[in-house]
Amino acid sequence: MSGGLRFGWLWSAYGSSALGTWLAFGAFPLIAVRVLHAGPAEVAALASVGAAVGAVAAVPLGPWVEFRRKRPVLVGADLVRCAALLTVPAAYALGVLAFVQLLLVSAVVAAADLTFRAASGAYLKSVLPGEELLLANAGFESTAWTATIVGPPLGGAAIGLLGPVATVAADAVSYLLSAAGIRLARGEEPPPPCRDAERPRAAGLLDGWRHLLADRALRPLFVNTVLFNGLVLAAEPLLAVLMLGRLGFAPWQYGLAFAVPSLGGLLGARLARPLAARFGQRRVLAAAGAVRAVWPVGLALVGPGTGGLLLVMAVEFGLILSCGVFNPLCATYRLHRTPADRVARTLTAWSVTTRAATALLTAGWGALGVLLGPRPAVALAGVLLLATPLLLPRREPPAPLPDPAPESVRA
Repeated sequence: MSGGLRFGWLWSAYGSSALGTWLAFGAFPLIAVRVLHAGPAEVAALASVGAAVGAVAAVPLGPWVEFRRKRPVLVGADLVRCAALLTVPAAYALGVLAFVQLLLVSAVVAAADLTFRAASGAYLKSVLPGEELLLANAGFESTAWTATIVGPPLGGAAIGLLGPVATVAADAVSYLLSAAGIRLARGEEPPPPCRDAERPRAAGLLDGWRHLLADRALRPLFVNTVLFNGLVLAAEPLLAVLMLGRLGFAPWQYGLAFAVPSLGGLLGARLARPLAARFGQRRVLAAAGAVRAVWPVGLALVGPGTGGLLLVMAVEFGLILSCGVFNPLCATYRLHRTPADRVARTLTAWSVTTRAATALLTAGWGALGVLLGPRPAVALAGVLLLATPLLLPRREPPAPLPDPAPESVRA
């Protein structure tokens, strides 16, 4: 089976799981509040503790994934997510659903998510030639934004008709479909790299971070994306408090303010490849990374009424459009500069660091929101984001060493 056909199955699998995730968006907090009568502290713990535990659990999984064939790992991660999620409707039907179970399920799903991302990047690099990676990553990006646009409205309707437990079951089925799609992507997969028998296994846990910090191009890009994502996501809860509280926007207006601009992600993903072909991947990557940092500071100016709503939509559209161009270029650049025998560990390190930094910054900005108020805290995040382009790679460093030849890996 050709690499393109195998990617088609992988793309279909990604689309089904992404749609399922967005269909069930917000289902766990709703179950915690409406079914288990949880309070604000428990809901906050559900959002942070599960993800944090999952990120910690994923750290040793990066080296484990590296030295195994990736397609079985992808199928296994999907089946683990499916099984974990199905325990929620099963326990609900039996009348034994508890808050601790939701925490455990969220942690298992988070760890499997990170494992899947690491394995999928390594698998993608192994089945596609380098010149097709940008096309593939742009396809993933456009699919992600499509699911973001379509999923929440459908999920909201399903929650209204069937309840949040039903959407969790739908999410579980989406992972089952994803596993089936990956399983159908038959064909020979290159053998995994051979582990150094003389090196202690514990030493490999930090290999992903070592590679990121040693590479002169990936190091600034890594720090830039971790800080950018963390600051943007840290300001979101405060913006919600500002819009839904002090400015009096209705929930449907708040949802509309972020749903419509997601179309910019689709447009950006489609523009990434032609822009890179015309101006060069690194130049467009740096430009999009700089432009995306300009928009968030405008959110501090939001006011009440239609004008304020249109301002948020315009700022979010510009931000998401820039991210739609930047994200597939960043993913492709990262794969190009990472040797094939380190992809899984590098992607695991990247994802774990991003999630940990986001959790810490979100907690810190929550405290700033209490001390300063939501608008000054949102403004401070926007001002700090203006400095993040300084961390982008300015010059093209020497090309990375070529990937090892097939004879140097285990058969």
